[in-house]
Amino acid sequence: MIGEEHALTVEVNNTHQNPRKESGLKSERIIKEELPSPRARPPLPPNNKAEQPLKSSMHSSSNSTTSKRATRMTNRTLSVSSADSLTSSFSDLDDEQDDSCTVRNRVQINSSGFSDFCVRKISRAEFGRREIEIAEQEMPGMVALKKRAQGEKPLASAKILACTHVTAQSAVLIETLVTLGASVRWCACNVFSTQNEIAAAVAENNIPVCVNGENWTPNCILDDGGDASHLMLKKYPQLFDKLKGIVEESVTGVHRLYQLSKAGRLNIPAINVNDSVTKAKFDNLYCARESIIDSLKRTTDIMFGGKQVVVCGYGEVGKGVAQALKALGSVVFITEIDPICALQACMDGFKVVKLNEVIKVIDLLITCTGEFHRSEGQGY
Repeated sequence: MIGEEHALTVEVNNTHQNPRKESGLKSERIIKEELPSPRARPPLPPNNKAEQPLKSSMHSSSNSTTSKRATRMTNRTLSVSSADSLTSSFSDLDDEQDDSCTVRNRVQINSSGFSDFCVRKISRAEFGRREIEIAEQEMPGMVALKKRAQGEKPLASAKILACTHVTAQSAVLIETLVTLGASVRWCACNVFSTQNEIAAAVAENNIPVCVNGENWTPNCILDDGGDASHLMLKKYPQLFDKLKGIVEESVTGVHRLYQLSKAGRLNIPAINVNDSVTKAKFDNLYCARESIIDSLKRTTDIMFGGKQVVVCGYGEVGKGVAQALKALGSVVFITEIDPICALQACMDGFKVVKLNEVIKVIDLLITCTGEFHRSEGQGY
């Protein structure tokens, strides 16, 4: 810092002794301060070259070279940015067109001219078909049934109104029913679980999907949640009594059917799929074990190795959740009021505790009991 201040002082003093040199330094400072814009031409050198110092001419040539490079780089940057903005404008335009016309108001036709469906983009059918083929590999029983009975058409007289989640696994079921001769109209029971590419693939197979069945008279209902059964009972009670049967696969839907049965309003057969052993195991144990990690990762985005976790309840869902967290390296505690379930947790290697004993030191609390208001430790 001392050397720099000394050099600066000497330069200023020299300018006072030599006026010609002072003018040269002034022109040098002007060239440095007034750099040309990228699109402007570089400044011309002064006419009196004899009076221009050598140092000034060197700086002038270097500045002109720098300005040319800056101009080329700026032009490249402008071209790239303009291309990006053009691409983004086209994508924004497509999104605006999709949003301006709702799915229900948009008329789409598949490759065979079929239009009795309501999906977001029928062009996604190929991708959805690949997902359905992967799901078929996990459902060999359904595929075997389709191959064995497709020639007999045992469901030729069935007109099934299906209201389930629009997933690849449901698509395998629906296409199996159609292959066995049934006439099916399929609507979604939950918009948040609807897979648009799966719906497009089913629509490409000429199956009415994501449509209502109000202008169609079914004789069977395949329901998930009791929505279709409740709607038909409320709006079309005469048609409801003529149904041949209802197949319900959810806890909520089965509960509604039991209420109707106690009230004397259920006059048709109903199959409770929810209480079957395989369905209960897959929904409560295996699926919970698969989905808990995905949901926690999406919501917290943290590592679970070494985390202190309390799982309230060691039923079917609690077993799946505890096993999944233990596999990630979490320290899992179990709270349970049922002595048999508590014994199972202990024999599976988990420490059974009371919630008020560990609530201050844990990182995460997961309740598998449905009583999420009981985090104060009462009864655990």
